[in-house]
Amino acid sequence: MGDMEEHVPGSRGGLLGVRQRSSDSFGGASRGGGMMYSNVPPGGPGGGAVVSARAGPRSGRSTKVKNKQPAPLQITAEQILREALERQESEIKPPRQRITDPEELEEYRLMKRKSYEDNIRRNRFLVTNWIKYAQWEETQGEFERARSVFERALDEDYRNVTLWLKYAEMEMRNKNVNRARNIWDRAVTLLPRVSQFWYKYTYMEDVLGNYAGARQVFERWMDWHPVEHAWMSFVKFETRLGEKKRARAVFERFVACHPSVKSWLKWAKFEEEECGDVNAARSVYTRAVESLGDEANDEKLFVAFAKFEERCHEDDRARAIYKYALDHIEKPKAQDLYRMFVAFEKTHGDRVGIEDVIISKRRFQYEEEVKLAPTNYDAWFDYLRLEEEYGNIEKIRETYERAIAAVPPASEKRFWRRYIYLWIKYAIFEELVAKDIPRTREVYKACIGLIPHKKFSFCKVWTMYAKFEVRHGGVDAARSVFGQALGVLHHSPKVYDHYLKMELQLGEVERCRKLYVGLLSANPTNCKAWTEFAEMEKGLNEIERARGVLELAVSQGVLDMPELLWKHYIDFEISLGEMDRVRSLYRRLLQRTKHVKVWISFAQFEHSVAQSDDNSRALYSEAHDFLKSEDMKDERVMLLESWLAVEKEIGDAQCIDKVQKMMPKRVKKRRLIKADDGSDAGWEEYWHYIFPGEEAGAPNLKLLERAHLWKRQRLAGCAVQVINAQESPASTSTAATTTTIDTTTSTTTPSSLQSKEDS
Repeated sequence: MGDMEEHVPGSRGGLLGVRQRSSDSFGGASRGGGMMYSNVPPGGPGGGAVVSARAGPRSGRSTKVKNKQPAPLQITAEQILREALERQESEIKPPRQRITDPEELEEYRLMKRKSYEDNIRRNRFLVTNWIKYAQWEETQGEFERARSVFERALDEDYRNVTLWLKYAEMEMRNKNVNRARNIWDRAVTLLPRVSQFWYKYTYMEDVLGNYAGARQVFERWMDWHPVEHAWMSFVKFETRLGEKKRARAVFERFVACHPSVKSWLKWAKFEEEECGDVNAARSVYTRAVESLGDEANDEKLFVAFAKFEERCHEDDRARAIYKYALDHIEKPKAQDLYRMFVAFEKTHGDRVGIEDVIISKRRFQYEEEVKLAPTNYDAWFDYLRLEEEYGNIEKIRETYERAIAAVPPASEKRFWRRYIYLWIKYAIFEELVAKDIPRTREVYKACIGLIPHKKFSFCKVWTMYAKFEVRHGGVDAARSVFGQALGVLHHSPKVYDHYLKMELQLGEVERCRKLYVGLLSANPTNCKAWTEFAEMEKGLNEIERARGVLELAVSQGVLDMPELLWKHYIDFEISLGEMDRVRSLYRRLLQRTKHVKVWISFAQFEHSVAQSDDNSRALYSEAHDFLKSEDMKDERVMLLESWLAVEKEIGDAQCIDKVQKMMPKRVKKRRLIKADDGSDAGWEEYWHYIFPGEEAGAPNLKLLERAHLWKRQRLAGCAVQVINAQESPASTSTAATTTTIDTTTSTTTPSSLQSKEDS
């Protein structure tokens, strides 16, 4: 590298001199702080190496300008470090002193002791000073002095574990067994929770072969209820000595001190592997499940137990353990258990066992669903269906009891509709599957007692309960149930319907009559009940009773379906052949209503029963005059269509032509639709009927007929022009164009007329 000049500021304004550095040493670094260092010799490019500003009388520092251009010779950081390492001087070590004179040795010892004492005096609580001092005394063979140093250190801080360990190790190293035993005894007495002292103490006694002493130390340690590793050390000690009974006794105390799954598993593993006693290991697993209680519901315990039985080739025992565990452990915590159960069944089970595993998985899913939402009755139904398909009676009953315990939170019928079917399915299961009749009766009673009847009730439950009693010979009980249902449901027609069917099947006619009287007294507008009552009397050949019931029914002021009742009454008289009574009924009905269907029915009746059709025509004519006077056009059209159909059936051409002349013309019209607020809502099309004799009231009818005629004429003219164009192929293109235009015009005009005609 090139030389570099450095300016040294002088005293008052000026430069004292310039120093130059040789090129073999590195120069000043550039401002960029890079890894390469460079210098440019004076006079290089850039106008000189150093430019010194003239310092004025008031200037306190000189101005220097650095040349920042790279030098031709470069040096890297690696070269700098290598050069620094090569030029590093060796460490100065004190000379090794050789002592040959006892006086010189004493002088050396005095100097070292003074040095250690000074260090201790400066910092009495630094343990390393004490330990170094004692170890030095040990190297000099001054054991009493070393013990004195350790004792002084323990007086300062007896809780320091390192001091005790170094102290005891010194005695053990020098084979002072009793002194080491004394130190360990003092350490475990003062600091019984430091496990390292106990480990060292027992290890020393074990190495010395003092097994009784080691056992005594372990017993003292166990009185402090140490951690699990301490107990396992005691067990391993007894195992090495072949004392299996003593090891079992230690395990007994161990699981009492640490009642955890891990402790029991260690004991069971000891019995299986170390002792080889299968029965003892099984007994340990069983005691673990019994002793731990709720804490035993851990999949690790059951998996280990099941694997143990599997190793012993007890597949049935292992399967029972898996099933017990799956029934008692919470489902989110039993994923590994279930996976291992599936693997077990695939290895040792048959088809039935594998299906049981799959069912268990589905059962877990349903359990999770009903746990999250107890009122999710669809999940309960699926769960019950699964149990009924694969489960036993007790399991199914337990599931039903859990399901019906999820009562809806609100007393509203919409919440109870799905819930009540759980009770119904429960009762059906007990009756048909379990064959337990008393239990079925109790289920029905419990269900009826649970329903809030003051707010709502369920007819289906009452009727099923009554039918259950009938099936099992309890007719009086069934009548009692129906009586309660009528009182609760306020004379519900559904309850009466089921009650009447039961009494009819039993042949109790008088009871049925009383029930019909009660039903019609409570609800006289029920036309269905009236007709069924009359049908029952007719079936019993009590014609006068049936006619009396129907007469009483049609005399009611308000009926829910009067047309049904009148039709039934008329059909009743027709079936008996009482035509005069039928005509009388039609006339009575026409006094109440002038509906067109009544007229048509009356006329068709006369047409069907009379030998001549004069009565039918007279009725049609009478009905037509009445509808015409009331200006009921749609009804008139219906009547005329029916009349025309009858005349065509008879085959009289003159009468057919007469009716056809009475038929109206149908015209499409538009009318404005008004919204609720009175604004225009658009136009709608409808069909308007114009009957003969009403042309004077329709002045635009002739105009429409003329428009139709004009339309037909224009279409005929267009067709003629097209034919002429086809017959003269030599016509010019201009003529063809003209013909096409005319054709288009002719085709368009009727469309516009059609729209006018429609409007």
